[in-house]
Amino acid sequence: MKIVIIAATGGIGRQLLDQAMAAGHDVTAVVRSPHKLTGQHIRTVAADLASPDAATLESAIAGADAVLSGLGARSTAEAGVAWQGTRAIVEAMQATGVRRLVVVSAAPIGTVASPDRPNPPKHDPGDGFFMRHLGARFARTAFRTHYADLARMEDVIRASHLDWTISRPPKLTNKPVTGRYRTAIGRNLRGGFSVSRADVAHHMLAVLDQPQTIKQTIGIAR
Repeated sequence: MKIVIIAATGGIGRQLLDQAMAAGHDVTAVVRSPHKLTGQHIRTVAADLASPDAATLESAIAGADAVLSGLGARSTAEAGVAWQGTRAIVEAMQATGVRRLVVVSAAPIGTVASPDRPNPPKHDPGDGFFMRHLGARFARTAFRTHYADLARMEDVIRASHLDWTISRPPKLTNKPVTGRYRTAIGRNLRGGFSVSRADVAHHMLAVLDQPQTIKQTIGIAR
């Protein structure tokens, strides 16, 4: 399968890259700093998703079977890159006729207000007592700017009419891939407090063969 990986040197992006290559996919890596992939036998495209160039993205995406994105702000100063960069990705996919898009978001986003969802539910249906009353509230306060960026990114995706899937993991760890994790369509996982970046990447690749995940948000956790 011909796959384009956005932000391929990030925490999840690098896992997507390594696992996709190991599985024999034809991979194009879209990165801000191509020198970080020196020695990798893959097509690399330099693009700054904070100020994306349409022609560059279209050239990278044209002819792909799917686009997988690990794009997200690494600091408060980068807030906005997720929704603005994803908007550019969506526009490039629409211009080139590529339809399958898989992105990573975050578990609390279903309860975060956004321009298209100004009155979201107060609780995710999969959250247990702790997350409903303490955990989710704390996370929304601590990561308010980042979550607002991801919520707006999800708005862009839902409005795109592409064949999208949004992965919503909780706290991310650097543990190795196991392939042993729980998932749920349209809700979080009760008692699911963490999952490794490697397992999130594993699932993002797996959903490419799961048509039932199209136009769905997927909770994932250990």
